[in-house]
Amino acid sequence: MVKHSKRYRSAIKVADLTKEFTLPEAVEILTKFSKAKFDETVELSFRLGVDPAAGEQMVRGTTPLPNGSGKKIRVIVFTDSPEVALKAGADEAGLADLMKKVSDGWLDFDVAIATTEAMKQVRTLARVLGPKGLMPNPKSGTVTDDVVAGIKAVKAGRVEFKMDKTANIGVGVGKRSFTNDQILENVRAVVEAVGKAKPASFKGSNFIKSLAISSSMSPGVIIASSEFSKY
Repeated sequence: MVKHSKRYRSAIKVADLTKEFTLPEAVEILTKFSKAKFDETVELSFRLGVDPAAGEQMVRGTTPLPNGSGKKIRVIVFTDSPEVALKAGADEAGLADLMKKVSDGWLDFDVAIATTEAMKQVRTLARVLGPKGLMPNPKSGTVTDDVVAGIKAVKAGRVEFKMDKTANIGVGVGKRSFTNDQILENVRAVVEAVGKAKPASFKGSNFIKSLAISSSMSPGVIIASSEFSKY
């Protein structure tokens, strides 16, 4: 017999977690769960209907959050013009010196941006940055020659999503301290972005198979399929 945690037992007093709920209902339920001593991240968990073994069906992308992520994003920029990046809000910027620092094991940042020219050298860091999901990539908007715009977009709360090897996506959509409306707006923006990222080669009718919302320390609340069935 499965032994549930005290937090889970408390949560099921709020709602029947075996049922599905509309987005507003799910967010309302989430806000009624007991809170941790820190400002928990609110996360969406997608289960997709694509074939994770098919390279052409990889799902990834980025989207701005209307109300930001609530998280302080540490950004580094690989560039020959570090002064421009630093003035735009980068936490660290440079090329050879910054590459050596990262190569030596420093990974105290959330997003790495690189200019197109810098990427010719930054590719050598793939074995360091790749496994951590920090490698600059044109598809995620982190390889760009408009460094100022790239930094501002990331700092403002743009989130990146990427499907894992089991066709799941987890993406943060805000904090427990956000209002219900702020969380709802962010959730809808992410659901729409994931829906639009459906691969052209996917021919099924069930791209998003299931969706749930949770916070760092809470169980998930299942969202009704009617909220994402158009995808």
